[in-house]
Amino acid sequence: MSDLTLILLSAGSSSRFSMDVKKQWLRIDHKPLWQFVADNLAKEKIFSKIIIVASSEDIIFMKNYDSYRFVEGGASRQDSLKNALEDVTTQYVMVSDIARACISKDLLFHIIDAAGEADSIVPFLHVHDTIVYDDTTIDRTKVKRIQTPQLSSTKTLKKALQTDKHYTDESSAIVANGGTRKFIKGDEDAHKLTYIHDLNKLPCLEAPSSDILSGNGFDVHAFDTEGDMWLCGVQIDSEFGFKAHSDGDVAIHALIDALLGASGMGDIGMLFPDNDDRYKGIDSKKLLEVVVRKIYNYGFIIINADITIAAQKPRIGKYKNQMREVIAKILQIDKARVNVKATTTEKLGFIGRAEGVAVMANANLKYFNWKMIG
Repeated sequence: MSDLTLILLSAGSSSRFSMDVKKQWLRIDHKPLWQFVADNLAKEKIFSKIIIVASSEDIIFMKNYDSYRFVEGGASRQDSLKNALEDVTTQYVMVSDIARACISKDLLFHIIDAAGEADSIVPFLHVHDTIVYDDTTIDRTKVKRIQTPQLSSTKTLKKALQTDKHYTDESSAIVANGGTRKFIKGDEDAHKLTYIHDLNKLPCLEAPSSDILSGNGFDVHAFDTEGDMWLCGVQIDSEFGFKAHSDGDVAIHALIDALLGASGMGDIGMLFPDNDDRYKGIDSKKLLEVVVRKIYNYGFIIINADITIAAQKPRIGKYKNQMREVIAKILQIDKARVNVKATTTEKLGFIGRAEGVAVMANANLKYFNWKMIG
């Protein structure tokens, strides 16, 4: 079917997942879950367009992975879907959730084969347990567990969602608006990933790659006769500060670039542009905290960091241990896995002339291994 658009919803905050990592960023080998699901469905070559709905923050990073059409999500699942539908011109639209990771080819084509038989085609599963509603046992044969993906008439779905009332799936909105719905047999393996223990119910997912990801960072700041000097989050006794938009902590800036390099998330200037007044004079530790949160949210684990500070002035030997403690706390790793080194340039160049400081940093990451969860 060429007249079909696929919408994949991935704008949720994963609040029920109860982990630092967002479930859409769990790795399958090297692929984040959202890309794994999209690629698996794209390989069937039945969609004229694939739209992925995500948060604005995630979309910036997602674009580094693939060239799917990305649309910013809304405050709710329904709002996100409405945003995506604005970009749909095909007769039919299929909607699914990234968390519905294991959609088989059989289920996919079973749904498509029923297109046109109703305004919405809906996979479901029977309920085998006793069902009690409001202290009354009800007939379980009349209860259905609704799944995605669901295929709908685009025109009908768009009309059904022109309401402030919120529905948990597309077919409910269509039926409430006078449309028709056809149920077809679903698939137990098409389980939705909502809670951590659901990972054990998704047979199609392979473990994340065990590769180590390395990144380098380099930064330079010139001395300034005004302001305090900060290096690795520690205030240094010095007659100089740094010329900078923030507090000028050149060591943290280099480390941020190393972390962003290892994770493939760009550079410090992209996240914290120096023409943005929000970052004027800001404590660089706060910037590092933001980056570390992103690192863990996007499915990485920080292994270690190595920082080399090149300075003729000031002498920083007595500060090294404190620097390691500060950085380790922010990175959420043991102090032994943070190394801080100092060197001079033997009085050569701008560093040797005591005009400024340069810092090189290296960071190593790995993927969060969700397979280790019991």
